[in-house]
Amino acid sequence: MAKQTFQLTQEGINKIKEELAYLKDVKRPENLEALKEARAQGDLSENADYDSARNEQARIEARIAEIDTILKNVKVIRTTNEDIVNIGKVVTVEFLATKKKNTFSLVGSIEADPMEQKISVESPLGKAMLNKVEGDTVEVKTETGNLFKIKILEIK
Repeated sequence: MAKQTFQLTQEGINKIKEELAYLKDVKRPENLEALKEARAQGDLSENADYDSARNEQARIEARIAEIDTILKNVKVIRTTNEDIVNIGKVVTVEFLATKKKNTFSLVGSIEADPMEQKISVESPLGKAMLNKVEGDTVEVKTETGNLFKIKILEIK
């Protein structure tokens, strides 16, 4: 079985490294202290605080393992100077039906955050824009089957 690689920008790598440090340096020690306090309460079989702390410990350790796997199998996205839409580029588009303009950063699926205008190249919009150039009009088919058209205005 081929191992999965994770495409991230350098900014994305830095962000998950910060999360990893926070989990190891802050959350893990806090959780160990919560476990110690819960154990001191006595009978563990009916101790909700202990159960909660154990569940939190499992969640923390799982996320640490997940981040370690990502960092071991990461491929850093390098933006190219080409004027085509690709991962790592910032693209301004116009939604033709509404004449609304929006700017998106194209990122890997792990970094995607629509609230920050970061969309995955694996999303319907991201896939539709890939390898297009300024001035291209693109039809996008959503996962629900709806169609809309966009025009690519600018690529940075």
